Amino acid sequence: MPEPHSLAAQTFGERVRRARVDLGISQESVADLAQMHVTNFGKIERGCANPSLHTIIRIASVLGVDPAALLGGIGVNQLPSHFHVLTAAEFVRERRSRR
Repeated sequence: MPEPHSLAAQTFGERVRRARVDLGISQESVADLAQMHVTNFGKIERGCANPSLHTIIRIASVLGVDPAALLGGIGVNQLPSHFHVLTAAEFVRERRSRR
């Protein structure tokens, strides 16, 4: 079984799965209602896919939750280690120090 893309993807997928299970519906039903292939939906639940914003909104709508409920608290520290995210403030500070 493939590893999750990141802790962020895994956390998002777990929240999606929990919401789906709480509703008592299958992956197939959610995928169909969200107009996506069940294989892709399964990958999202396992954290092995990085869904687009539109896909996140469609899934949240089908599950009857605000997308923020699925994404809340997921931050840069949960991205893969090879991502180094520089904040805008850090960028400006660094740029100013080079003048």
